[in-house]
Amino acid sequence: MEKFAQRLKQCREQKKSSNPNWTQKFVADKIGMARTTYTAYENGTKLPPLDIVDNLASLLEVSTDYLLGRTDIKEPNNIDSNAEFEAWVNDPRSKILFKEFNESSEEQKEALLKMWEILKNQGKL
Repeated sequence: MEKFAQRLKQCREQKKSSNPNWTQKFVADKIGMARTTYTAYENGTKLPPLDIVDNLASLLEVSTDYLLGRTDIKEPNNIDSNAEFEAWVNDPRSKILFKEFNESSEEQKEALLKMWEILKNQGKL
């Protein structure tokens, strides 16, 4: 609970350093709660429900795991990774490989995976 309170306050104050509007009242209003309730979260005397943790993380542009002290990585899911995955999924060559791999027998799948490893180890991939 202490870690959450520290990180919540730290994130808000970091935003406030570049924009003075980021007061406790400002955040409380954005989330739709009383300032005293939000202040209790920053002071560590009260823990918010999960939906509020999620809303706070979104507002502060950090991950819920960061706020909860589970990781030191502030950023929520890496947008670049998502874009990279979307590009791969939408590439017609990937669709062919995925479809054909799934339609292959187990023996063929094993052979393809072995060939892939050989190519990777030769520095071709």
